[in-house]
Amino acid sequence: MYFNDVHIAYYGIAVIIGLVVGQLVDWANKRLPDYKNVISKDIISEYKISFKPNYLLMLLTAVIYVTLIYTFGIKDTIVANLDLVKFLLLTPMLLSVFVIDYRLQIIPNRLNLTIFEIGFIFAFLYGLSNVAITINMLLGMLAGGEIFLAITLLGGLFYGKEAMGFGDVKLMGALGLYFGLSNIIIITLVSFLIGAVLSIVLLATKMKKSDEYIPFGPFIVIATFISMYVPFEQIKTLLMQIFTLGMYHG
Repeated sequence: MYFNDVHIAYYGIAVIIGLVVGQLVDWANKRLPDYKNVISKDIISEYKISFKPNYLLMLLTAVIYVTLIYTFGIKDTIVANLDLVKFLLLTPMLLSVFVIDYRLQIIPNRLNLTIFEIGFIFAFLYGLSNVAITINMLLGMLAGGEIFLAITLLGGLFYGKEAMGFGDVKLMGALGLYFGLSNIIIITLVSFLIGAVLSIVLLATKMKKSDEYIPFGPFIVIATFISMYVPFEQIKTLLMQIFTLGMYHG
């Protein structure tokens, strides 16, 4: 049986891997903020003591893995599957960013560095078949980091405090390696749009106070997942409709 030209067995494997990875994400979320190694020689003994299934993360990761396979399919060559593989690897790291930043208002350097390292590997792999793709990914890294760095510095200049954490700056630079120049700009715009809407909701419902810090990492993560699934042109058209109050007609 096939769904979107992918055999059902692949979806079953994705569910199993997603459940395992989701639980590992929960483990990483406990270790990274304390600057502890996620993988260590005593991981089994430590994990047995503190083990508690995180069914939400497990189910969410499994659903994301299945939908990514459905969206991108399974191609015949390694190069053709690079988009799918990079997003499968990026997913658990994004989930960690969301949870840790939401809970503690930090994005651990080790987590951002890992996203960078894997991104550079994919930039190299894409370059083996098309150097232009690698150049675009590097430009995305520079643009993503510089946009948020500028916002952070301007916030400090005009308001005397950081408008954006440096963890967000590093995260956007790293994500630029996965999405390239055009898409990282789209992610930036979508994240600010989501941030504005959800911040208003949080303040209106009094879940957050007006002087309380609202972490931006979760908004970046949501925008990134949207960019994984929705084609660039569709998001661009929707944004143009929103920012021009419906006057944009393509």
